[in-house]
Amino acid sequence: MKITDAASLGNAIRSRRKELKYTQDYISEITGLSVSFLSDLENGKSTAEIGKTIEVINLLGLDINVEARC
Repeated sequence: MKITDAASLGNAIRSRRKELKYTQDYISEITGLSVSFLSDLENGKSTAEIGKTIEVINLLGLDINVEARC
């Protein structure tokens, strides 16, 4: 999936969370991140902290790849 903005990243995170049948409450308990942060992240908040975002991405078993455009 190509990520072009905060909204598409949030959608990818939400889709994967639901695929795994995880709730935001469950992720909050495991990571210590607030449900409010997780909701903002999934809704494409562009100012979500990158470190926390990467923590969630790793927990969900997703990878981030950065490549130069041709």
